[in-house]
Amino acid sequence: MNPTKFLLLITGIFTLASCKTMDTNHSTPLAQSREYYQLKIYTFDTDEQVQTTDNYLKEAYLPGLKRLGIQNIGVFKPSPDGTDSVKKILILVPFSSLAQFLTLEEELGKDQTYLSAGQDYIGVSHQHPPYSRFESILLKAFEDMPAMQASKLDGPRANRIYELRSYESPTEAYFKNKVDMFNAGGEIKLFERLGFNAVFYAEVISGPKMPNLMYMTTFSGLSSREEHWKEFGEAPEWEKLKAMPKYMNNVSHIDISYLYPTEYSDY
Repeated sequence: MNPTKFLLLITGIFTLASCKTMDTNHSTPLAQSREYYQLKIYTFDTDEQVQTTDNYLKEAYLPGLKRLGIQNIGVFKPSPDGTDSVKKILILVPFSSLAQFLTLEEELGKDQTYLSAGQDYIGVSHQHPPYSRFESILLKAFEDMPAMQASKLDGPRANRIYELRSYESPTEAYFKNKVDMFNAGGEIKLFERLGFNAVFYAEVISGPKMPNLMYMTTFSGLSSREEHWKEFGEAPEWEKLKAMPKYMNNVSHIDISYLYPTEYSDY
């Protein structure tokens, strides 16, 4: 059996097994399914590589995804307010299912408009690659925020701070505990109350740093970001939550990236 078809079959079996069905009286609606996300992180050696990949994403990749019904695609670069000096582009793509993710490259390969528009990237010589490397991280949305929400910010994009956080845990059990802290513990609700304008919260199901979770919050600028986190640290809900013995020691390392959305990003 074709490997892709086998993966799709297994995915379908797990999806059916994990779905929340209606009760015996058929009066309870299905719960909203949790999205999957792919976070691709390109790194570059030259500005020429950045330009080539920018053009590909803008003219070929995003339009190709949208023809397949995939919307709300985020494209980001490191903010000057951060400490990351490496040339990067980050792409955040939402999927309604693992099957949609697994068949993406095959579907794009059938799209002649995509192939033509992206030729300068797709058909480039090995002597002039359009990037140094890229990393792919697969995530699944949290129960308390099962679908991505596009940022409501409307100020200049170059001034915005999109804060991407990665929380690693010492073991799988501590990781599940931290995820529970966000959901049942009420951490997501606190972020909502304080207006952190989150784009997503998700657990990493495949990536280079495991076990870990990632989430993205958005601010109009650096001062707004600082004010929001100060308010979070002083919130009674957080003071109570962080003091609970059952939620202690569930994060071993944190990575924080300051990003801004490109002009062709969907949010």
